[in-house]
Amino acid sequence: MLILFNKPFGVLSQFTDGGTQTARPTLSKYIDVPGVYPAGRLDRDSEGLLLLTDDGRLQARIADPKFKLPKTYLVQVEGEPHEASLDWLRRGVELKDGMTRPAEVERIADPALWPRDPPIRVRKSIPDCWLKLTIREGRNRQVRRMTAAAGFPTLRLVRWSIGEWTVAALQPGEWRVVEKGSGKR
Repeated sequence: MLILFNKPFGVLSQFTDGGTQTARPTLSKYIDVPGVYPAGRLDRDSEGLLLLTDDGRLQARIADPKFKLPKTYLVQVEGEPHEASLDWLRRGVELKDGMTRPAEVERIADPALWPRDPPIRVRKSIPDCWLKLTIREGRNRQVRRMTAAAGFPTLRLVRWSIGEWTVAALQPGEWRVVEKGSGKR
């Protein structure tokens, strides 16, 4: 079984909160399917596609960076990157944990996304823009660290696709089961 889930902002990518004093929303608030586990993670302050499966081999293929499965993000950044900044991201960025693999990146028009709750903080004196960024690895908070290193902090991060699977037809909190070999359903 493979589940495509549109993880809302603020939801943990796990089924329990781990015993913190203030309860935070988890996957169990949205998905009541026994025996499925997230294939990879998506930070609490990120939104979008999270894959869940009951197939350990598929989970490893999706989550393990050695398979270089492309992960595409729609990223709202502070500022307006010039082509030189985008080229830097395309070549790979030196982070504290080493050089990233090259990314595919382009500026895009504001996407027609669902509203975020809570909305991002907008500053009238600082412009922002959207990027479509694809990576083939999955370091902790990698996209945020890459855009910050390029001088353009991330304001909103939506994972749009993983490999052939996409969140395109799902609203936040919605999920559906798909065939393992076909993410275009």
